Amino acid sequence: MTTIATDIERAAGVLRAGGLVALPTETVYGLGANAEDPVAVARIFQVKGRPPSHPLIVHIAAADQLDDWVEEVPATARLLAEHFWPGPLTLVLRRGHRVPLEATGGLETVAVRVPDHPVALALLSAFGGGVTAPSANRFGSVSPTTADHVRAELGDAVDFVLDGGSCQVGVESTIVDVTGEMPSILRPGGVTREDLEAVLGHPVAVPATSDVRVPGQHPSHYAPRARVLLAEPEKVVAEAELAQATGHQVGVLLPPCLADAAVKAHAMVALPDSLDAYARGLYGFLRELDRQGCDLIVASLPVEEGLGLAVANRLRRAAGPRPSA
Repeated sequence: MTTIATDIERAAGVLRAGGLVALPTETVYGLGANAEDPVAVARIFQVKGRPPSHPLIVHIAAADQLDDWVEEVPATARLLAEHFWPGPLTLVLRRGHRVPLEATGGLETVAVRVPDHPVALALLSAFGGGVTAPSANRFGSVSPTTADHVRAELGDAVDFVLDGGSCQVGVESTIVDVTGEMPSILRPGGVTREDLEAVLGHPVAVPATSDVRVPGQHPSHYAPRARVLLAEPEKVVAEAELAQATGHQVGVLLPPCLADAAVKAHAMVALPDSLDAYARGLYGFLRELDRQGCDLIVASLPVEEGLGLAVANRLRRAAGPRPSA
């Protein structure tokens, strides 16, 4: 038996015993527990420091298992699952009897997806059930995209870390509410609005607020230790140099349009031209600027098309109001 196969069997055993497993997905690493074990699910909230009212996503091994976890599957949900699963799309549906309220934040809706990662799918198959898995980091902080990120942040609070390499999408899944007459995007992510609209044949709304609670809606989320300041692209250099001159250790996410600019700052990351590459590297860029001791990160929002919508969403959340000490 290969090392990874042995690790998958070990991880499945940890889940069956009520433990926590950090698992790779194509988006970010998740902190997984048996979705049907309220005690194990509650431990996720404890380890992350996550408010119990914030729902979790249930990961399943295949689209044909969806009926086992939800009350009913509307035609729109089946269509989206057929086109995008496995993949970075989460569907919000009415909770089925197998899902405890501890996993839904007390809601009668549940978020479900099939991850597009061979290690995650092998674990789900070996385990034989659903796995609740928010990102494997402290609540509100930068999501992990490598196993080392998980180990550095959560340490031995996780019973087993299943290493599947670097995540290929790099931002969390798109969350779509399909409980109403028209689907809407509650969190932009790895499946773009344009992709959804092409399949559905009509525009898909991205409401600023929603009555349905889903992961990633906290005012400050996906945040590095450094404070994030958003600026217009043409003002990034000026804002960074002003902050550096007034005593900050400034990190700069330099947009491609300023690739040749000289910036007087503590640290700098030159962003890639490709939005796919930007999304894949975003959390790593933020972690790197934290590692270099920055206390302020100056960034601009990308064009909000394709994956740019997800990246802009994460930067806005990262720049949101910090909890008071």
